[in-house]
Amino acid sequence: MKVIFNIKFRLLCCFKIINILSSLRKLAGQTAVYGLSSILGRLLGYLLVPLYTRVLVESAYGSVVEMYSYMALLLIVLTYGMETAFFRFSESTGKREKVFGTGLLSILTSSVVFLIFILLFSGNLADIIRYSTQPQYIIYLAFILFFDSINTIPFANLRAENKPKKFVAIKLTGIFVNIGLNLIFVILIPYIIENWQGGFSEFLQSFYRENDKVSYIFISNVISSGLMTLMFLPQLLKIKLHFDYAIWRKMIVYALPLLVFGLAGVVNEVLDRVLLKYLLPENIAMAQLGIYGACYKVSIIMTIFIQAYRYAAEPFFFAQEQEKNAKETYAHLMNYFVMTTSIIFLATMLYIDVVILFVGKPFREGVGIVPILLLANMFLGIYYNLSVWYKLTNKTKFGAYISLFGAIITIGLNFYWIPRIGYMGSAWATLICYGSMMVISYFLGKKYYSIPYDWISILVMIGLSLGFYQISLLFHIETLWIKLLVNTLMLLVFLGILGVYQWKYVKTIVHK
Repeated sequence: MKVIFNIKFRLLCCFKIINILSSLRKLAGQTAVYGLSSILGRLLGYLLVPLYTRVLVESAYGSVVEMYSYMALLLIVLTYGMETAFFRFSESTGKREKVFGTGLLSILTSSVVFLIFILLFSGNLADIIRYSTQPQYIIYLAFILFFDSINTIPFANLRAENKPKKFVAIKLTGIFVNIGLNLIFVILIPYIIENWQGGFSEFLQSFYRENDKVSYIFISNVISSGLMTLMFLPQLLKIKLHFDYAIWRKMIVYALPLLVFGLAGVVNEVLDRVLLKYLLPENIAMAQLGIYGACYKVSIIMTIFIQAYRYAAEPFFFAQEQEKNAKETYAHLMNYFVMTTSIIFLATMLYIDVVILFVGKPFREGVGIVPILLLANMFLGIYYNLSVWYKLTNKTKFGAYISLFGAIITIGLNFYWIPRIGYMGSAWATLICYGSMMVISYFLGKKYYSIPYDWISILVMIGLSLGFYQISLLFHIETLWIKLLVNTLMLLVFLGILGVYQWKYVKTIVHK
């Protein structure tokens, strides 16, 4: 009987593990599909960094960084948590079309009001943020935000309806149009004006402003965002949009804490780039902002992975909620997430001498912030995994509290460190902020929705990646190819150790 019991128990464990792995494979597939457009968009946008940092001076690129920081903050305000609320209530109520119409009409109304307000007071706002001579930046910003906020719910609906092809097609169309227009405005037209003779060149000269390439970066974005909105019109015209006040009230109650959470999260992410302008001496502020923003892009591989992961993970978390082994799935997910981000961290830092060449030479002095920001983003990704507890228990207010706490740390440390150590202070503030949020979320989650995370494995993987990076700093090799060869061997050793460790981890789970 004992033998039969053991056999049954082992079979039950095997089926449980297979079910968990099946769920993880499903998430991996969703990450690949829905993250494709984000990955390509980030990568293609990353390929513009060498262009911007070679065509624009540091201060001009600083303006690009600053304006996109404002956009990130305002987009959270204009969507006010409705995307997550849409996922939640389209699943729980079973009335996806009503939830879709309610969410879309709500955002459309608020976005129209916002656009009118900005158009009326663009000059005053430009004066406030020290762009009196470029008020057009404010207008471009308003139109980009208008289109992007409207597009939020239709994109979420495509994800909820599992229509990855259409989702990717629209996203990639907007991305390629944006990239193409950037190349036309920033490279092709100046080249034609400078090297061609005749009517066409003179025609381009009549309207093209050579000394204001920054405007054309924003114009490209306006056109691409507007095009994506137009691509949704056929879908929207087929649906009878209906605003349900009762559903809207529930969505708002659920979403408003997420607005605070999202806003505080973006404050943690981009406020440093805004504060640099105001806390550094005016004669160097914009150049330092440009350098910081350019080197921030070097951590793009980590942010690409985290963004793609989040695209698929949020609906996946809700879909898995009713499964018996949901908590084990979330725990396994965390383990493999940390394994991947540890590899990304170490690979980026071991090949930093090559990666940093993507930014122009004047911008490379900021390379010291890269390992700090990579680790900070790893902590942020872990926090996103941990945040499942308050989303599934409808305690989203805790997400707001945690993010507000992080925002206070971000603001306080930036105000203290920026005047003293410049953008290095911003990088350290980001790391401390995300690390604190991660720790707080873990302890609160343990109380309200305990998930059996394997923290020993998680800490070992992070420790190994940091340890190998520190070892690489001990070698002072001048010849680049020899240095890269040594670092490649180190990376292979790290991957081997990680592979063996993870194999033992999985084997232990199966035996249990």
